[in-house]
Amino acid sequence: MLGDPIAHSLSPVLHRAAYVELGLDWTYDAHRVPAGGLTSFLAGLDETWRGLSLTMPLKREALALADRVTDRARLAGAVNTLVLEGDGTRLGDNTDLPGAVAAIRERTSLPLRSAAILGGGATAVSVGLALVDLGVTTIEVLVRDEAGAAETIDLLRSHPAGIDVRTGALDATGDLAVDVVVATIPAAAQTDALVARCAGVPVVFEALYDPWPTPLAASVDESGSRTLVGGLDLLVHQAVVQVELFTGLPAPLDVMREAGRHALDERSPE
Repeated sequence: MLGDPIAHSLSPVLHRAAYVELGLDWTYDAHRVPAGGLTSFLAGLDETWRGLSLTMPLKREALALADRVTDRARLAGAVNTLVLEGDGTRLGDNTDLPGAVAAIRERTSLPLRSAAILGGGATAVSVGLALVDLGVTTIEVLVRDEAGAAETIDLLRSHPAGIDVRTGALDATGDLAVDVVVATIPAAAQTDALVARCAGVPVVFEALYDPWPTPLAASVDESGSRTLVGGLDLLVHQAVVQVELFTGLPAPLDVMREAGRHALDERSPE
């Protein structure tokens, strides 16, 4: 697992649990690699390496360094997985898209046609594109700086489905009348007013997993009448795809999820 910062990542826990369950004597570690450092890191790898998971700020660097790129990674404009193939080539993929689709459908079968996304970064792009694959046709991206979300808007609009994408103010008033809301912003930015705006949305996707629960996630738990998709759901499902890309074997979803839950419980204060 490469990125900066990286110490908080649960990916090593998930992957190690998978490899043990699959009977593989594999290692998986976190390496702090800052922006601009991916080229030199790749140059130091030998033939024993099978693949890399990538987080910010390396996802765009990886896109340029892959020999082949999947359609979903190209659509997202980001690579979060590099598969190092036997012939020395690098396959760039983005497992966040299928991971988000699987995470949502595991929790709900409701038809989804409209969405609001809180925040305009890389996670907003991947989850937004996944929502389009699930049938969403209109997305409103709510941000503090609309100009700063221009790249996200362009990437979402590039989906072949030709969806309606617009921007709005994160601190605007009025209830959100959509089928699903996706939170990609820090817990500290989830004000009481913003949480209240989301109160009538039937499906809430909270992309964070630590700290947990966020204010938005807690409001869904308290209601008992809405569906919550959590950041751990996304992390586990995208890791399942990575494990299968690296190993060629079916990944043990339940084992990986339980390992992640246990690790999060150990982080929680008494």
